[in-house]
Amino acid sequence: MLKSSSKHRSLDLSQQHINKIGLALYAIIFGLITLDIVGDYSDGIEWAHIAVELVVLLLAVLGLSLLGRANYQNTQLTLHHLQTDLSRAQQEAQRWRDESRDLMQGLGVEIQKQFARWALTQAESEVGLLILKGFSHQEIADYRHASERTVREQARALYRKAGLAGRSELSAFFLEDLLLPSLSVPSSTHPVK
Repeated sequence: MLKSSSKHRSLDLSQQHINKIGLALYAIIFGLITLDIVGDYSDGIEWAHIAVELVVLLLAVLGLSLLGRANYQNTQLTLHHLQTDLSRAQQEAQRWRDESRDLMQGLGVEIQKQFARWALTQAESEVGLLILKGFSHQEIADYRHASERTVREQARALYRKAGLAGRSELSAFFLEDLLLPSLSVPSSTHPVK
């Protein structure tokens, strides 16, 4: 992440540099237009007027093309960096999933065993898993095509059968032992596994 943010900072500096060039070009254009107006005023419309206008036009076209090209290149570079960062993040996530697959499957099996020890119904077990995944009662109801009231009742039955006070204690029951031993976290008061 540190590399990514430093890349984006350097891109910001490049954008600032491009903006300064654009301002300088338009300052020159402004000066030339001013000269054109002064020339028109004092001389009347002559060939000098047309020459100055052509110079202004050429500078404007040059400035716009340079700014357009620089912005296009900056956008392409930013896109490339973002795609590279996304690819790295996806590879890291896949690596983590691959390395932890057996652990997660084992945890899933143990959660199901504990649900069986608590004598949960199939519906209560499903609600319990979805609660552990962080879904709200309404999200669970939508997913299961049930009413929110039904899901709340199933959750209450789960907590009652498990002897837990609610969602937080349910999560703590399964996650407490996953904490590193070096962390000094007081153990919760849930029933012994």
